[in-house]
Amino acid sequence: MPSRTGKDKVKWLKIVLSSPPELVDALSNFVTELGAEGVFQEYLAPQGAGDFPESTSRELVNAYLPCDVRLENRLASLKTYLHSLSQIFPDLDAPELSTEVITDPDWGEQWKKYFKPLRVSRNIVIKPTWERYTPLGHDIVIEIDPGMAFGTGQHASTRMCLEALEDIILTKRSPASLNVLDVGTGTGILGIACAKLGAQKVLCVDIDPKATEIAQENITINQVEDRVTVTQREISTLTDSYDLIVANLTSKLLIKLKKSLISLLRPGGYLILSGIIDQNRSDIETHFFNGTLVPHSSAMEKEWVCFVMKKETEQP
Repeated sequence: MPSRTGKDKVKWLKIVLSSPPELVDALSNFVTELGAEGVFQEYLAPQGAGDFPESTSRELVNAYLPCDVRLENRLASLKTYLHSLSQIFPDLDAPELSTEVITDPDWGEQWKKYFKPLRVSRNIVIKPTWERYTPLGHDIVIEIDPGMAFGTGQHASTRMCLEALEDIILTKRSPASLNVLDVGTGTGILGIACAKLGAQKVLCVDIDPKATEIAQENITINQVEDRVTVTQREISTLTDSYDLIVANLTSKLLIKLKKSLISLLRPGGYLILSGIIDQNRSDIETHFFNGTLVPHSSAMEKEWVCFVMKKETEQP
């Protein structure tokens, strides 16, 4: 637990990482896995036309670590990771770390000022529940209150998933007939997007009870309860089959779940894999491009890769 001082005040270590944009997502993921809370990214320049962020030379990752017995080891791990990034990406400026011990930062509210309505594809706009946004033309607006779950649409891996879902579902003659599975749903953003794009049956799965709770709240906020169901379980226990599966996870988890992902996908169905760092690209290709699945398309943003694969139809 975080240390307490005075009138039961909670102490936290505020971490600020100044980094080239190419490393920001990797740093955010690492400090989250390290146990940091209230992690958010801060752009040092205003967003450009069309709501897409403009390129900047440095961006900030802000996070809070509890001041407990694990703090020293966590900081050591972070410093080791920063050193390894400098070796892996020698052509990029090294990330810079600064820290400050603070009391009761109320980060649960502070980070919200950095989450604004964001256009993530041609039609999809992600809007936090506390912000106003007037839809334009054919905008599909998804309202999200992320709580402590992953998935606001700001992360490159999530954006690429949304673009792939839009491309697949909107080109289907009968999107309503699609049976969709969202693996590792987090905030439920991808499953909600599928429903708003036209899919009539979507199952969101996560093993984290907090994530499924948050996802259910967001499903209700977006009024898609009649089309989207959320459950806490391992996908190995599922018995249905799906026309479209999206999994935004780490490469290690994707490879671990490979057998279940392929078996749950119907012949002719699409599998979207994201959350893959470029250096792990070949591992994913080796494990998934195996004859049963054929490459359909791929996308890359910063150091992140998203694959879309199609399952071969069964031969008569």
